[in-house]
Amino acid sequence: MNPLFRPAEKVEKFFIRKGICLTLGGEPSYVPLEPVGGEWSITAVGPTKLDYAYKMARALIADLVPNGMVFYSPGKSYPGEVNPRWALHLVWRRDQQSFGGKAVKVAKKKAASLEALMSAICKQCKIADHWLRGEGGVAVLPIDFQKERWVSEAWPFAKTKLPLTAASGPAGLRLPLHELPPEALRRALVLEPKEHALHIFLPPLLQAPFVKLFSIIATAAAAAGFSEPVYEGYVPSDEAGVWQKLSLTPDPGVLEINLPPCPEWKDYHHWLAALERAATACGMRSHKVNYDGSEGGTGGGNHLLFGGPSFEEHPFFTRPQWLASIVRYWQHHPSLSYLFTGTYVGASSQAPRPDESTRELYDLEMAYQFLESLPAGDHRYLISETLRHLHTDTSGNTHRSEISVDKFWNVNAEGGSRGLVEFRAVESLPRAEWMSAVALLWKSLAAMLLDKPFRKSLLEHGPRLYDHYFLPTMLWQDFSKVLADLKKAGFVLPEKIFREIWNWRFPEMLGFAQKSATLSIRKACEGWPLLCETPHEGGTTSRFVDTSMERLEFTVSPAFAKKYRIFVQGRELPLETLGGRQQGVGLRYRRTALYPSLHPGVAPHMPLWVELVADDVRHAFTLPVDQQRFLPSSLVPTFGKTTACRKLKPGLVTCDLRLV
Repeated sequence: MNPLFRPAEKVEKFFIRKGICLTLGGEPSYVPLEPVGGEWSITAVGPTKLDYAYKMARALIADLVPNGMVFYSPGKSYPGEVNPRWALHLVWRRDQQSFGGKAVKVAKKKAASLEALMSAICKQCKIADHWLRGEGGVAVLPIDFQKERWVSEAWPFAKTKLPLTAASGPAGLRLPLHELPPEALRRALVLEPKEHALHIFLPPLLQAPFVKLFSIIATAAAAAGFSEPVYEGYVPSDEAGVWQKLSLTPDPGVLEINLPPCPEWKDYHHWLAALERAATACGMRSHKVNYDGSEGGTGGGNHLLFGGPSFEEHPFFTRPQWLASIVRYWQHHPSLSYLFTGTYVGASSQAPRPDESTRELYDLEMAYQFLESLPAGDHRYLISETLRHLHTDTSGNTHRSEISVDKFWNVNAEGGSRGLVEFRAVESLPRAEWMSAVALLWKSLAAMLLDKPFRKSLLEHGPRLYDHYFLPTMLWQDFSKVLADLKKAGFVLPEKIFREIWNWRFPEMLGFAQKSATLSIRKACEGWPLLCETPHEGGTTSRFVDTSMERLEFTVSPAFAKKYRIFVQGRELPLETLGGRQQGVGLRYRRTALYPSLHPGVAPHMPLWVELVADDVRHAFTLPVDQQRFLPSSLVPTFGKTTACRKLKPGLVTCDLRLV
């Protein structure tokens, strides 16, 4: 049995006893096995991403939702991007029935006839033939559903000369609606013949007429010889509660999957496993392999979302104290912020902690105390307004926060009132089971903090936040306390699977052992300092982050500490106590000097040289610039007279090679 199933069952039984349904959503992201081009590094859209999205959607249909339908829809608009992004919506009925009714079975294959389809649609909708023809063979029918019947009218264009705008995207998004008179019908069905399939664009409609029109079109298309049309247009919200939806959307560098809300963890686990199978079939994966062979998350995240089955049954609206307990506990445990996210963390990351973007804890403490003091009742608006201006990044962006309430009840933003609490410091991992384990951890903590509210004052972590807790050993020590708290509360999670994630997240770059004298060097966390605005052609500006620095953690056994001294670039590296009996030290070094970056006068330290020196023996290792593991070396360059590695100030456990 999967070791996650038993603790998951206990968590779900706990919520059932409490009469609470806490839904779990997710946004895992995927990249090709061989990503090529800007769409898989910095930009959202590109020449191949939509093809991969269709492949993923079709693989999911074949594996999990045989009656699902895929709709291409216009997506979100973002500042600085000329066109809106797209979204593929995979929609299926909850009762597993055919989405749009039974299609006509054609006895034998026949030549597809666009004219036959156009005529059949008008006949089934009981409307006059007001079809217009545009460039490329496009056919457009003005249509709407009013007073329980379909209506149409003639647009004031020549029957064979309908103009389309030069915008990108389907013909249905390029109609000349701006040229129509104010009183004209503005919804239209569009048929667009393309090389491999007929594309059918449905206009924006409410759910009931949308399903009726789709059923009419699907039946008529099959009868007219179009076996597999491509559907496009606007998918309405599920007013009647009869279908579910999964969306595939482009995000910078990745293909993002927006899962449907999962009432139980097993549903989330089910989806992650299905996505892993689909990704494998499509030549995609949920992690990246860098040029030097190192592995990491996709860079697009794997955000987790808490919500409710409906606004009437939302568990947080009437329990602001519970939400305050969650954000307090997260602030006390940096491992929840840094262990499951990308390598680079901190105030300039994609998911800064509230105490990284707020200068003082005073306002955070006041806000959380206020939520804890609220009387019984629905406080969705007060919860949002109390947290929204504090849970931001350093620029005030409400979306880019470790625990974001941007979509909770933000009445000033489109789509901002959805009752969602989004945890953004969660990265995609190479195994679906690992990602499911993190989701179970989150839901187990929510259960514990509902049953045993956490009311301790916020911690002034001070310099420890960017020193101690950037090191893997210190993070694991903190995370062990989290697992111990859960165990004490009755929620026992398998430590082994989280150790596996820790080992992958902080890969060992050198393992040295001479009997009981052992040394391990691991990759550690590092922060990205935000740089000033840099002008670009055309009058725009960009904000860069300095990615030149990296951090290592050295941990040693007591026998090693007694026998060996460590030298890096000829400078002795002093050992510290990393909590408990563990000895080691952190080391920051400059790996690159790409423009722009801080301290341009400091040269990179690559290749990095490490010497282990005892009275009777010397071992040398080097880290080339294109490698992620130290290699043995028989020769070490002469660095001249150098001082020992220094720390910026006493009390830290990390040295910095830039300090001379």
